[in-house]
Amino acid sequence: MIVASLFLIAGIVLLPVGSNILVSGAVALSERLGISPLVVALTVVAFGTSLPELVVCVDAALDGVPGIAIGNVVGSNIANILLIMGAAALLAPIACHQPRAFLRDSLIMIGATGLFIAAALSGVIPRWQGGGMLGLLVLFVLYSYWRESAGKDAADAHLAEVEEFEGLKNRSWIVIIGAIALGLVGVAAGANLLVDGAVVIASELGVPEEVIGLTMVALGTSLPELAVAVTAAMKGQPDVVVGNVVGSNIFNILAILGATALVIPVEIPAQVLRFDIWAMAAVSILMVPVMLSGRRMGRAEGILFLAAYAGYTALQFFGVDRVLGAVSA
Repeated sequence: MIVASLFLIAGIVLLPVGSNILVSGAVALSERLGISPLVVALTVVAFGTSLPELVVCVDAALDGVPGIAIGNVVGSNIANILLIMGAAALLAPIACHQPRAFLRDSLIMIGATGLFIAAALSGVIPRWQGGGMLGLLVLFVLYSYWRESAGKDAADAHLAEVEEFEGLKNRSWIVIIGAIALGLVGVAAGANLLVDGAVVIASELGVPEEVIGLTMVALGTSLPELAVAVTAAMKGQPDVVVGNVVGSNIFNILAILGATALVIPVEIPAQVLRFDIWAMAAVSILMVPVMLSGRRMGRAEGILFLAAYAGYTALQFFGVDRVLGAVSA
């Protein structure tokens, strides 16, 4: 148990560190090649910050523990809204400067969530559905680029995301390539340690693997998004916080789940079908009126979101079926 806990902690540390180094190197390489900052934001930064979830999910699915893979996607999306938005709002109120753009992107997020639920109800997500999700992701990225490069929205939030990873842009080619290689190694090693530790801890605690995926693993893979959101909140960049959360949730479903299912069909655990996908849908929908009512999310809402996340996590370890059964009785 001690060794497994050390593996889990090491994985949680390596994943965000490796991801940050990798994205910094990839951003510097893209800028050296003359790629548009907007393209870099929509591709390199978006994929790079979601890489921990991808590697963990694929690794878990190949290791025969689909509960961790699905739990990671669902738990990350719940954590992105309740934990990351809550923590950012606690530091500084999050204003919605572009309500029409937020509404459009949040509706895409809710649509992707609905697509996930519809696919999950069969009990397994096959390869063809995974490929379809990746196809929708490509369309989403192309649409986002067209929309913002055509001046239909301000792209300031995306460009601000790029600025967070520009620390290596003036370094030598060797440093940039080395950072990319080091980041890839860090993410791969962190994912292996995290999954291995999570499987042992689940067995030792006698809890389903999906519970560990929904909580510990999801929290660990959400740390890059949390770091970006906290930094943006402290810098007074609320659009970066909101865009990071909404974009990450879309990527988690279309890219992470899609790529994982394309590699190997993913079985959906019974508890996730009964409760967690509906909890994910509920918080995704809840986010919209909270942000659009008064066009800001204040500290009071931040505290409520954090309390809801703490309650959700506690519910997982007490046992969803046990607690809900006691409440209904």
